[in-house]
Amino acid sequence: MKIWTSEHTFNHPWETVAQAAWRKYPNPMNPAVIGTDVVERKVVDGVLHTHRLVSSKWFFPRWAQALIGTAKICYASEISEVNPIQRQMTLKTTNLTFCHYIAVDETVRYTPHPSDSSKTLLKQEAVVTVQGVPLSSYMEDLLTNKISLNAGKGRQAIEWVIGKFDTEIKELASSACKSTDELLSQTKKSIDDITTSARRSMDDISSKAKSTLDDIEKLTKANANQRS
Repeated sequence: MKIWTSEHTFNHPWETVAQAAWRKYPNPMNPAVIGTDVVERKVVDGVLHTHRLVSSKWFFPRWAQALIGTAKICYASEISEVNPIQRQMTLKTTNLTFCHYIAVDETVRYTPHPSDSSKTLLKQEAVVTVQGVPLSSYMEDLLTNKISLNAGKGRQAIEWVIGKFDTEIKELASSACKSTDELLSQTKKSIDDITTSARRSMDDISSKAKSTLDDIEKLTKANANQRS
């Protein structure tokens, strides 16, 4: 049995990192993870409980495949809890594929950093056990090294997702400004159209009134001439 542990600090608040953790897959850093499917999700006493099935591709050397077999896609069960009040997110993952020979139990926790609440502390632990096949200790080392490598990629993926957040926010702000400018432009055009229409109407009324007065004046003169 091999135990692997790791800690990492993100320079982002817990809320941001927790959202990024949910949106981590797919990402270009971990192409081996090809999908996540929600099996069950519920909220109990304000805590979000989720069960997901994680699909990935694990590439074992040929000698390992000869011992435990092969699989195009490997599956793992992920149980998570998110407590927004206590600002804690915990994910526990257990492999389903090759479980007769290999057991990989991984726990990931995201909490506010104890000395700086504006940062997030990530704690990871993996327990790897290989049994029933030769070279079990060597295979445990192989898997542990793979987990360590993937953990580094996972941290990069979190930063990548947070970067996407920033881009999306900027795009939304830009879109909002553009929409506001378009609205102001349309409003100004509408006001100008109304003003122009009103001026035309006033000009038409003035013209018709003047024409009517002229007609009255002509009629009055004509009547006066007839009397005389």
